[in-house]
Amino acid sequence: MQQISVSRRGFIGSLGLVAGSMALPRMAWASAAAEARFPTVAGMLDGYVSSGKLPGMIAALGWGAREAPMDIARGTLAKGMAPAIEMDSLFRIYSMTKPITGMAAMMLVDEGKLRLDQPIADLLPAFGKMQVQVTPDGSMTDLCPARSQITVRHLLTHTAGLGYSIIQKGPIKDAYINAGLVPGQASRMRLPGMDAPKPLGSLAEFADVLATMPLVYEPGTVWSYSVALDLMGRVIEVASGKPFDVFLAERLFAPCGMTSTWFRVPESEVGRLTTNYAAVGGALLPIDPAKASIYLDQPPYPFGGAGLVSSPRDYDRFLRMLLGFGRIDGRQVMSEAAVRLGTSNLLPAGTDLSQAFIKGNGFGAGGSVGLSEDAGTYGWAGAAGTVGFVNYRVGLRAGVYTQYMPSDAYPVHREFAKAVLADVTGKKAAA
Repeated sequence: MQQISVSRRGFIGSLGLVAGSMALPRMAWASAAAEARFPTVAGMLDGYVSSGKLPGMIAALGWGAREAPMDIARGTLAKGMAPAIEMDSLFRIYSMTKPITGMAAMMLVDEGKLRLDQPIADLLPAFGKMQVQVTPDGSMTDLCPARSQITVRHLLTHTAGLGYSIIQKGPIKDAYINAGLVPGQASRMRLPGMDAPKPLGSLAEFADVLATMPLVYEPGTVWSYSVALDLMGRVIEVASGKPFDVFLAERLFAPCGMTSTWFRVPESEVGRLTTNYAAVGGALLPIDPAKASIYLDQPPYPFGGAGLVSSPRDYDRFLRMLLGFGRIDGRQVMSEAAVRLGTSNLLPAGTDLSQAFIKGNGFGAGGSVGLSEDAGTYGWAGAAGTVGFVNYRVGLRAGVYTQYMPSDAYPVHREFAKAVLADVTGKKAAA
């Protein structure tokens, strides 16, 4: 849905501020309390919550792969209601699922079960002879055969040429929705672009139906936000021999100590779940109240692009693992080589980046990658206001969590990165 479609330009573009400007000694981080150490971040959260723009927010920040996170929290799980937001509160992280799916794929690349430039038709033969729209988002019948095969690399970097019902326009958008190829779930209410007349029942069915759709672009030529990481979930199933959600639980969540990350929130945990809001004309309208949340239901299949609910504590552990080059709490979750490769620029040479959310950045396994003076940053944002990233240059991990849609209703993504920069360098970031 175009209204719920995410604008991540501000957030990801501002990651360069964090990457290119920080040179603070590491020892300074561990000394002061979080709010004293991050007054600009605290002030940002105060401004949003005290003004009533948002009911609650929390920032989780940490140094390196060993230090426990510092947090700054304001407000409550829902408007005018207790309990207070804290590190174990549950948030719909939407597209922050993508880096998790990307790193799961990198594990299989590292083990030789996948290859970056392997055609996915090796595992999913239905994708062997794809058709491409002559005019992107144009006619569904004016097509030509794809010149190249979709590869694992293409899925990881949004260069497969696939569509997205929250991005595309015209007949292909309608075709995706009518076929059940929606990117996730948001509410029990009807929301344009997120409703499927006939929801698909499995990742296998999702992949089979997707293979019947024309590509919007020739594989490997254009960065275009898409359902690629959802399809990657099916590739992971076939390559690993395990259901995608089981693979994540066994290979990533359990080893990382992520005990509050699910595609479906258990009934016993509903008391920790935030309410999600639509920010419309300065008002907040609840679209997914916690006690009646659609996330209490089993999803039709695990959405590898936007399906997870997680806590700030859990996602920080994922970021800690990345900063530790695959290691957390003495356990090697994935190899250093896999992390280094997954957080590097994997874009095919010559990719058209005119539609990219960021100018001048690369793309790794499901997340944006800083280049040149911005090198060392990897992360992504979510459709309901969440953000998570690491910076290897200075050993920073940072995330902010709140719940509102669309994410560009407020400039939370960009303001958070600027606030972190200001507090870490002691310099006020440029507007």
